[in-house]
Amino acid sequence: MLYAIPVFFLLIGLELLVARLRHTKLYSLPDAVTNLSCGIQQQVTGVLFKTILFAGYVWAYDHRFWTIPEAWWSFVLVFIGVDFFYYWFHRSTHEISVLWGTHIVHHQSEEYNLSVALRQSAIQAFASNFFYLPFAFLGFSPTSFLVMATFQTLYQFWIHTRTIDKLHPAFEYIFNTPSHHRVHHGINPKYLDRNHGGTLIVFDRWFGTFQAEEEEPVYGVTVPLATWNPVWAQVDYYAWLGKRLAQASSWADRFRMLFRKPGWLPASLGGSVEAKPVSVQTFHKFETGVPPRIATYVLLQFVILLVVTFLFLKTAGDTPGMTTQNLVLTGWIVWTTGSLGGLLEGRKWAWWSELARWVVAAAGLGYVLLFHV
Repeated sequence: MLYAIPVFFLLIGLELLVARLRHTKLYSLPDAVTNLSCGIQQQVTGVLFKTILFAGYVWAYDHRFWTIPEAWWSFVLVFIGVDFFYYWFHRSTHEISVLWGTHIVHHQSEEYNLSVALRQSAIQAFASNFFYLPFAFLGFSPTSFLVMATFQTLYQFWIHTRTIDKLHPAFEYIFNTPSHHRVHHGINPKYLDRNHGGTLIVFDRWFGTFQAEEEEPVYGVTVPLATWNPVWAQVDYYAWLGKRLAQASSWADRFRMLFRKPGWLPASLGGSVEAKPVSVQTFHKFETGVPPRIATYVLLQFVILLVVTFLFLKTAGDTPGMTTQNLVLTGWIVWTTGSLGGLLEGRKWAWWSELARWVVAAAGLGYVLLFHV
C-alpha cells in the first residue's frame, strides 16, 4: 500500500487536469487537505495498532477448522468472500449507530473526488477486522486474505470520481463503479444507505440495498461537520452521541441509541434525526474564505507533511507498534494535521500551535543530530 501513494497522487493530478479541460470544479483546497489529512491520520495510527489488529486474524487462523490451500480457486473464493463480508461490515456501519462513528469520516466531505477515497477513519479497522474472522476459522491463510483485502481497497480508489460516467451495462451490473458509489455518498433521501459493495455490486442487488444513480447526488452527511479540522472529524459523531447518551432518561434508550440506526433518538430528546430533501441547486457547502498567503503556507506545509509521513511509514514498516519513536512521530503528524486545519478556518490558536509545533520539531531534530548521528 505504501508504494501506491505516488500512484494515488498521480491519478489525483490527472483528475484535476480533466476537470480543468472540462471547465468544472471538483476540488477545493481546504476540503482536499482535510480529506488527505484524515487519510494520513489513519495510516500513521495504523502503525501503532497494525500488529494488534492482525494478531486477531492470526489467532483465529491458528484455531482453524480446516486448511485451505493457496491455489487459483481458493483465491477466487477469497475474492468473493472478502467482498461478501465487506458488504455486511459496510452495511452495518450505516445501520448501527455505534459503528457509524467508525465510518462517518469517509462521508463527511461535501465534494466527491479521488481525495475523498483517502479520507478514512483512524478507528474503522477495529470494527472491520471482526467481520473477517470467519475467513480465518475456515482456513484461508493470512497471506491470501491480505492480498485480496489490499486489492479491494485499491479497487475502491478509482470509483471516487465524477469524471467517469456510467460504464457498459454488463460491467455496471456486476461491479461497483463510480456511478454506483456516487449514490452511496449521496445524502438525497433515496440514496441514503445504498450500494455498500466494495468491488462487487451484486450483493446490494441480492440483499435489497441497490439504487441506480438518477438525479445528481448531494454529498456529505445529513448533519454537516462544518470544520476543516481532521482531528475533530475523527471524534465529532461520538461527541454528539455521547452528549445524547448522557441526556437519555433510561438505559433502554441508551442501548437503542447505540444499536439502532444513526440519528435515532427517543421522543424525550426530540425523536430521530430525519434526512431532509436536498438538491444540488439548494444545498450550501461549508466554506471559509482562505487568504492566498494562508493557502500558500498551508499547501507548502502539507507537502512537507506528506514527505515526512511517507518516510515515517517506510521506516516504521520494519518496526510497527507502540515504540517511543512511533508514538512521538505519530503525535507530531496528527498535531500538524489539526494545526493546518485551524489555519484554514482562520483560528488564532493555530498560529500559536504552528510556532509550538516547529519548536518541538527543531528540538527533535537537534536531539537526533546530537545523539544519533
